Amino acid sequence: MSRKLIGAVVALGLSTSFAMAQDYPTKEIQGIIQWGAGGSTDTVMRSVTPHAEAALGGTVVMQNMTGAVGAIALNHVAGAKTDGYTLLMGAENPLLYKVMGLGDKDYSEFKPINILARGTPILVANNDAPFDDYAGMLDYIAKNPGALRLGSTGPGGVPSVVTAMMNTVEGKLDVIAVPYDGDGPALTALQGGAIDVMPAVLGAAIESIRAGAMKPIAIFDVEQNAKLPDVPLVTSYNEGYSTYLPWGPFFGVFAPNGTPDDVVAKLSAAYSEGAAHPDFVELMDNRGFTMMGISGDEATAFLSKWQQGTAWLLQDAGLAKASPEEFGIARP
Repeated sequence: MSRKLIGAVVALGLSTSFAMAQDYPTKEIQGIIQWGAGGSTDTVMRSVTPHAEAALGGTVVMQNMTGAVGAIALNHVAGAKTDGYTLLMGAENPLLYKVMGLGDKDYSEFKPINILARGTPILVANNDAPFDDYAGMLDYIAKNPGALRLGSTGPGGVPSVVTAMMNTVEGKLDVIAVPYDGDGPALTALQGGAIDVMPAVLGAAIESIRAGAMKPIAIFDVEQNAKLPDVPLVTSYNEGYSTYLPWGPFFGVFAPNGTPDDVVAKLSAAYSEGAAHPDFVELMDNRGFTMMGISGDEATAFLSKWQQGTAWLLQDAGLAKASPEEFGIARP
């Protein structure tokens, strides 16, 4: 084949690719939701996507694909055509698949279209607990080893990561971990006095806090929370937490690696506009989530820091199935 002919073929391919990006979308986009109907990820994605559709000028057909802690959906989208017509509507779980032995893929297989928002962890206590703040809790644990009952929901969940964070920053805490099947049952047990303290997501606990059914001990974040402005940040007690914060469960839209940059840019712009819609902002605010709306390098940096901090916390706590080192995940 002559050089001129090769050049013509390459030019044709580039112009066709450019035209496709310019016309995108020309058909329905499949939005694969990692979790079942009615869950937090489902609610968030079905709330923001209509506003993104309006900005994009296209249709996103949402489909719930459950199983294997979200890995089935992730693997499905990772193996799809890289044309921008199959997107993953996910949460934080894939960043732990490798170290938890749940799969060999994570978000390094994808381009982040938009990290929409994240939850804020908070430590709450039973109203009758013999302390009212974080320092008081640590003092109580030191003076009463093995007495404090701390709620848990299993490896990789918010309580286990926050507990691992406390053990890493403060040194191993001598407490009793009491397992529950989810935040709801654990917070109910807290109010009933079955446990003393529970790490939870702000959105799950805030109504009970406002009702006076439990007391907040500390917020695990780097900025004061407008919903609970009088509750101190855990970093005000120990600056060592800054290594891992901000941290929390998050929601994001992802496209497989290889998706054309122009298509990614269109999708990012659409979801950025959708996430700024007042109805979506109100929904997330009411649920206690912190708006993020980041993409590109900023989103990639956030995902990297989140994975590093969480994977190593779980490893140091003895909860990981494989060391982060095996996957090139650097210690923070």
